[in-house]
Amino acid sequence: MSHWWISLWSEQHLIFAARSISAIFGIASIPAIYGLARLSFRSVLIAQLAAAFIAVSPYGIFLAQEARHYTLGILWVIASLCCLVVAVRRIQQQQPLPISIALVWLVINAMGISTHYFFSFILCAEAIVLSKYWLNPESRITNLKLWWTIYATVIGTIATGLFWLNLFIYNRYTGELTQWIKNSDRNFLDLLNPIFQSLAGWITMISLLPVESPQITIVIASGLVMIIFFVWAIPIVFRNFKIQYSSSDNHLMTQTFTGILLSVIALFFIITYFFGIDITRGARYNFVYFPVVMVLLGAILAACWHQNISTSPAFPQFKVNGKSAVTIMWIMGLLSGITVVSNLGYQKYYRPDLLLPIIENISGTKPVLIANTHRSLAETGEIMGIAKQIQKTNLPINAQFLIIPENQQSDTATTTLIEQIQTLPRPFDLWLTNFRTIQKTPLTLPSCTANTQALPGINGYEYKIYHCL
Repeated sequence: MSHWWISLWSEQHLIFAARSISAIFGIASIPAIYGLARLSFRSVLIAQLAAAFIAVSPYGIFLAQEARHYTLGILWVIASLCCLVVAVRRIQQQQPLPISIALVWLVINAMGISTHYFFSFILCAEAIVLSKYWLNPESRITNLKLWWTIYATVIGTIATGLFWLNLFIYNRYTGELTQWIKNSDRNFLDLLNPIFQSLAGWITMISLLPVESPQITIVIASGLVMIIFFVWAIPIVFRNFKIQYSSSDNHLMTQTFTGILLSVIALFFIITYFFGIDITRGARYNFVYFPVVMVLLGAILAACWHQNISTSPAFPQFKVNGKSAVTIMWIMGLLSGITVVSNLGYQKYYRPDLLLPIIENISGTKPVLIANTHRSLAETGEIMGIAKQIQKTNLPINAQFLIIPENQQSDTATTTLIEQIQTLPRPFDLWLTNFRTIQKTPLTLPSCTANTQALPGINGYEYKIYHCL
């Protein structure tokens, strides 16, 4: 689909084309989440609140900015959850599930797995939620037609998933794309990092002020405001969650979505701690349960909306009505969305556009060799970004590039680098970008002097400069 979409555009608009399709799917998630919440809770208010918060969610905007397909994955998650909601209501009423719904559900699941195999997490969570209707005698399915329809859907989904099993096994053991999320040395930090990485991902679904600003005063002020906001908001959220969970009208759906959310989070931690693949490192992988959070948030804040007075135990003197409390939370979301759009939150990982002016200023028209070490395709992208930026800006930088495979057991990268620079005519400047070796001491290169100037940090690029005379 991306290939077809990009082929419609001219070469000078390729960047726009690559990013726009993700943005379009991101926009489509707003009415989609409205439909899911309306179908689930049969409440216009809950649906409106869920749509309002996903529209300004900094996490949702971050995904929609990427030239990746996670927003399409979100649409498949929403569609699959719609089918689950219909199935749960049919089970509750002991009525047959229409064949058409079962077939649509199967197709949606197949497309979801085809789009991103992490979609299988939501399918596992749905299976866990449905399993209670087999295990619990009080809610067990008695309608045979209903049972066989759901059973056939599950079998069909598993068959579709097995088709992609070979790809998963390849990426798990040999694929370069997933090397960066593997835990190489299981130290103490590896046990703590997934917890804090998950918390950071959950927080940014609702709030993210400019904590990545270059000005330290803005960073400190943003952090304090976010802490105060969550200390005030979290008790309100939990109190109204209990209200919806105990409500006779909304208990079933609140329980269903809570079960989905907890199941997926548990699966994330199981994969991380037991299989050594830290998928919490990639905040974007949270796309599989992001719609669930938005629907639950809409339901929770709908309970808050009708309260005359809404207070938080942390700030009992700050009394506002329910509508004002929800409005404050939404405004925080809006400011957070503006933060992401302004690149002060969820900053882009690699900024070659900031690195090249430094190269031009220091090296001028002198030939330069830009070298890095290669572990996965991420390093390929880093150095390609520099080359593309030189081509795009037409800067007078006479550059050559060197990519050296990284060996984590022996320092062959340094040896290879020395051999290569000895073959080049001098003078030239050597720029090492993300050049990683096992030795801890600074590199010593023949006939090359390290640059000792204090230079600014660049997002995504750790760089060192050597003048080879």
